[in-house]
Amino acid sequence: MSKLFGTDGIRGVANEYPMTPEMAVNIGRAVAVLFKGDKNSSKIVIGKDTRISCQMIEYALVSGICSMGADAYLAGILPTPGVAFMTSSTGANAGIVISASHNPFYDNGIKIFNGDGYKLSDEKEAEIEQLVLNENIASLTKSVQDIGCVFEISDAGGRYGNYLKLTVPKDNYIKGLKIVIDCSNGATFRVAPAIFNELGADVEALFVSPDGKNINDNCGSQHPEILQKKVLEKGADIGLAFDGDGDRLIAVDEKGAVTTGDQILAACAKYMKQKGFLKGNQVVSTVMSNMGLGVALKEMGIKHTVAEVGDRYVMEKMIASGAVLGGEDSGHMIFLAHHTTGDGILSALRVIEAMKEESKPLSELCKIMKIFPQVQMNVEVKHKPDLKTVPDIKNAIKSVETRLSEKGRVLVRYSGTEPICRIMVEGPTIDETRKYCQYLSDIVKDKLG
Repeated sequence: MSKLFGTDGIRGVANEYPMTPEMAVNIGRAVAVLFKGDKNSSKIVIGKDTRISCQMIEYALVSGICSMGADAYLAGILPTPGVAFMTSSTGANAGIVISASHNPFYDNGIKIFNGDGYKLSDEKEAEIEQLVLNENIASLTKSVQDIGCVFEISDAGGRYGNYLKLTVPKDNYIKGLKIVIDCSNGATFRVAPAIFNELGADVEALFVSPDGKNINDNCGSQHPEILQKKVLEKGADIGLAFDGDGDRLIAVDEKGAVTTGDQILAACAKYMKQKGFLKGNQVVSTVMSNMGLGVALKEMGIKHTVAEVGDRYVMEKMIASGAVLGGEDSGHMIFLAHHTTGDGILSALRVIEAMKEESKPLSELCKIMKIFPQVQMNVEVKHKPDLKTVPDIKNAIKSVETRLSEKGRVLVRYSGTEPICRIMVEGPTIDETRKYCQYLSDIVKDKLG
């Protein structure tokens, strides 16, 4: 069987391997076994997004957890960072999120946090994987008098929302702002509008009517087009687009332009450095970040550390180096002084803080970073061999890198959660960049598609 964990948990088509009820039972069992409390029992928090398959997987996880003598605490529909918060703040031994993030409704996934609210290391994931795939795991189940119980956390959204509101200073900079929010018909559909309304903003909330199948459907962080139009129609100060599980943010400025995660990182880094908040004077991003981020940080005298793709790896670099700001161009941003994982709503609060403190609209803040022309293409692949072992692909990449020299770069990698090869090219002009990206995509499709 293939490796279960990708760059962000386990993910796949719901009701197909590995996202089947049977697998979920064993994942629940494995988490209960590996995260035991002092009295050989454990408390596991479970949260989910709005997909139609979430309840099926949730009940299977609960069955596995309780069969091992652990208790399951159900937080209901809650953003991924909300599950991390509830896990750490309630003294739970672990937390589980049922979500496929920005993927379509027919996909689903499982992410796991340790008791401190951090995502698991590769080593811990390997332990879980070994247990899940061990056919003897059922033999570890408890007798009927020792099985676990199920509890509901009725106010999880309110508690998470209150925590986020406490990160806003007493001179509330949200009050009176015109904000349009796109909740992607996902996990933020209740909590995000409530937070910004309670902070006194003039809020228009879009895509807050989930039906189990419309999550991420032409909305959210991957599709901000409607949000852009609404920002202009309303004359809003900012637009905020979250993904299905609420751990990423894509912002729209007052002119209707989309700002990337890299631009937000650059703007926040500048503000945090000025205020003395940028511990270690550094920012961590991934190899997918635009070259412009590195240039901007260098001009500001800020150290730039690069991690592999995945907010989990960004976090590992941040902890190792003592950084407090990091993220991905896709909109995952980590403000480590406030939270243990990427949080879209928290990121929005921090961006607005920078806007208000510097008395500048978002469009002006983002001028700190010049975006190099970048083109990304996804190619569906039938298998994922090491790209270095496919001569035609290897030679094509080398050829483009030679032509670009120091004026650009190439990054070709597989998705950690989908049968896709991602090709990214940056270059001096958009036409040249698109030409090289298409060239590489055609070769990958021919060899692996």
